[in-house]
Amino acid sequence: MKDSFDHARREFLDGVGHLQAGRLDAAERCFETSLALLPGRVSTLVNLAATRLRLGRPESALPLLDQAQATAPDDADAAYQRAQALAALGRPAEALAALERLLEADPRHAGAWLRHGQALQALERHAEALGSYDRALAADSTLALAWTNRGNLLREAGRSAEAAASFRQALAHGGDAHLLGYYLASTGEQAAPARAPLRYVERLFDDYAASFDSHLAALGYHAHERLIDLVRELGAVRVASALDLGCGTGQCGALLRPMAARLEGVDLSSAMLERARALGIYDALDHAELVEHLQRTPSRHDLVIAADVFIYIGALDDVFAAVGRVLLPGGRFAFCVESTDDAAGFALQPSLRYAHAAPYLRAQAEKAGFEVERLDAAPVRQDQQRAIAGLYACLRKP
Repeated sequence: MKDSFDHARREFLDGVGHLQAGRLDAAERCFETSLALLPGRVSTLVNLAATRLRLGRPESALPLLDQAQATAPDDADAAYQRAQALAALGRPAEALAALERLLEADPRHAGAWLRHGQALQALERHAEALGSYDRALAADSTLALAWTNRGNLLREAGRSAEAAASFRQALAHGGDAHLLGYYLASTGEQAAPARAPLRYVERLFDDYAASFDSHLAALGYHAHERLIDLVRELGAVRVASALDLGCGTGQCGALLRPMAARLEGVDLSSAMLERARALGIYDALDHAELVEHLQRTPSRHDLVIAADVFIYIGALDDVFAAVGRVLLPGGRFAFCVESTDDAAGFALQPSLRYAHAAPYLRAQAEKAGFEVERLDAAPVRQDQQRAIAGLYACLRKP
């Protein structure tokens, strides 16, 4: 019996060491072995669940935490990890209730206030979420994520100076410098980077995939339809091969399919690609950054489409050059952007979207060797019942 206990303890301590060092697979194996030797031990259940949460497997973490809470209802760590699992499973209302019970017992729990704010944000209760982040920072002013989330709420509320101050605090406390530089640029505090950070875009659309189509419908989004209509008007009714850049869930692809003998798509988000693949309309799909894809693919196309993709890319010179590589002579490159009159040619807006100026698009087209067939001004979407000005372009490779 003692040997079994000692073995379980060794495995548990090894698991803690692996977890702290970020060796998550090794930590999971140790905690599973320890739990098999000493079933039901709360600390092991909680640490195994925490490991699985970090591995991105909340569905296998939650039953462990339910068991831990049933055994030790007052265990704060089990309650905290359980709330995180619920949030990761897309159950923010349940996560919020669990956090409120925890905060009743420990109102100075900074991490719980941070998660409380995130749950409120997921429920679109933004003013309350701001208060929760303030409570988190009152308990621990070094929480970079709380400063970051607070800054984004202030940015969305149009309080740019206060948002910038929060982002600078996040930087001072070890926040992601690349991402925070992007956020600061959106407040006008520094020059805009050439594009949004890739991990920001990937995470945004992975999280957004399940509700993407319904959300666009609620916004009255028809930019992809207008873009395809423009291409048809110019005579591209039937092509041998088309590429859907930033294909997302396949909304544009569904319109392209009847026009193209072969249809390929590329997107940075694996979750969006899963939904596109389920439609069964693409001959090939690639999970990649779009310039990287364009620079290495052996495919050549008569038509390349990018609907609402360049809102996350400011400088388009690399994109245009790479499209030129895959486009066959006489082929067309059609895209839409949000528009701006900024003299710099593109601007990062408080919405974290880039907008482009018509003269900039014409200059980039000329530089890449394209002819501008059409450049039309028209709205791209609605935002709070306000039309967002856009540009619809169709370029042709001579």
